[in-house]
Amino acid sequence: MGRNTFNKAGDGPVTESISASPGIEGGAGSNPPVQAANLGTAGAASSPFKSRAEAAYLVRTADLLFLTALFLIMIGGYHVHAMLTMGDWDFWVDWKDRRFWPTVLPIMLITFPAAAHYYFWNHFRLPIGATFLCLGLLVGEWINRYVNFWGWTFFPISLVWPTSLIPMALFLDLVLLLSKSWIITSIVGAMGFSLLMYPNNWVILAPFHQPTEQYGLLMSVADLIGFHYVRTSMPEYIRIIERGTMRTFGKDVVGVAAFFAGFVSMIVYFVWWFIGKMFSTVKYMEKI
Repeated sequence: MGRNTFNKAGDGPVTESISASPGIEGGAGSNPPVQAANLGTAGAASSPFKSRAEAAYLVRTADLLFLTALFLIMIGGYHVHAMLTMGDWDFWVDWKDRRFWPTVLPIMLITFPAAAHYYFWNHFRLPIGATFLCLGLLVGEWINRYVNFWGWTFFPISLVWPTSLIPMALFLDLVLLLSKSWIITSIVGAMGFSLLMYPNNWVILAPFHQPTEQYGLLMSVADLIGFHYVRTSMPEYIRIIERGTMRTFGKDVVGVAAFFAGFVSMIVYFVWWFIGKMFSTVKYMEKI
């Protein structure tokens, strides 16, 4: 594969060969090197750069701008998707229950990382798709918490912290790195992605599971917070079901919910891998 560079004298663009990228299908190494072609005086007149250093600087700047724009786009897209599909379970501490929270979040959040896995792994052999997306989501979540929840409504940050996702994302990327197979990643990685969510957040959540008695009813501190901070958008049937019993303290339902979420996440990962494949193409740009 060849690429255009520029000589020091500024004589014009020169095509030179670059080394192969081992292991990448259709990568740079799959094409034979192209002979350099000096375009002479005519090329120098058409070149927009004065030197090789200037061209390299502009290429690095363009790459940095592209990565920054990609990161911001991923934050926006992933954040909107998360808020529309599982927002309330991630907003409130009293919604981080034993049943719906470990079920809904992994299923909804493994979508974009699966698509990013295809893009980063197939095109660049970089097993960073899940960590890249989850880091972007957490940046957006913390901006939302401080600006929206604290800045506008003075809701305590300790009661609306976002779910920690980085260890889950690292595990998903690690499985892809070691196995080099998206099929194994969809089975082992997706299951681990779901199973790790509850223990990963337990250190933050545990203080809110302390028991308290209010007017003769035993409940968790998280439940008490929910009763005092009533949100108009909260479906009451969920709180009524969990109210005043030991269900809010966890027990074995957490494991069942996590395994169920893991099996569904395998299917979701499989589907979103192909969605990433569908959008990681340049055939749409060729029509522009």
